[in-house]
Amino acid sequence: MTLFPSLAGFEPTRQTLHLYSNAIGVVPRTHGIAHPKWWHISLKVRPDGLTTDNIPLPGGGIMTLRLDLRQHQIVLQTSRGDRRMISMTAGLTGTAMGEQVITAVADFGLTGEYARAKFTNDDPRTYDPVQAARYFDVLVEVDRIFKTHKAGLKGETGPVQVWPHGFDLAFEWFGTRTVTYEEHGQVQEDLAQLNLGFFPGSGDVAPYFYSNPFPFARDVLLDKPLPAGAHWHTDGWQGTMLPYAGLIDDPDAERRLREYAQSVYTWAKPTLLA
Repeated sequence: MTLFPSLAGFEPTRQTLHLYSNAIGVVPRTHGIAHPKWWHISLKVRPDGLTTDNIPLPGGGIMTLRLDLRQHQIVLQTSRGDRRMISMTAGLTGTAMGEQVITAVADFGLTGEYARAKFTNDDPRTYDPVQAARYFDVLVEVDRIFKTHKAGLKGETGPVQVWPHGFDLAFEWFGTRTVTYEEHGQVQEDLAQLNLGFFPGSGDVAPYFYSNPFPFARDVLLDKPLPAGAHWHTDGWQGTMLPYAGLIDDPDAERRLREYAQSVYTWAKPTLLA
């Protein structure tokens, strides 16, 4: 089995899935159990697709929303046994899909102010089931490899999750340093951290893996060697990159990805500890 097949031709379907992930993501954003790091809005890789965390229902019970990348439907399911399905192959615009999701969750008693700007887009949509299934195969393997790497790390880590905003799969390892920084005009404090992620591409940007320490100790890290194919990245964002293209159809791809992740962790960890 090829862990990492070519994703050539995936971009139109990726754009559609990105919009649809935002369409379901507005529901936990409004009704989910809020997490201070916004983990409640993310999607998790499950055997049947990308799934939200449990969302409480009025009067008891829970609901999840799922991008089912095998049956190619958005599935809303409750602990009471209720189900709603919306086809992803019907070519619905982002706007139309989001409104259908909001109408469907209202049937389960959930109403509120939704971040419609997240999914509002009236361009015609393309959805190729073969491309979607291939992408899901890749996500399943990346999720497994990331979790295997995560299990070997000492210290606090976050969940492996797909972020609707960037449509990347990632997790964070937290150091012990406290970092003060400014964001949106406000002073924030957080623990230093190192992420590991997979970005499936966007437009002319090809898919890649990344691992970026925060804060980035540029003077310490830039001269540190990385495994073959990986490099330090400082144009626009600071961290490291391992292009997906270099792992396509490589029988040694899993070892190379884990070696990359471990190498960045080894170099970055000392800079993130108090």
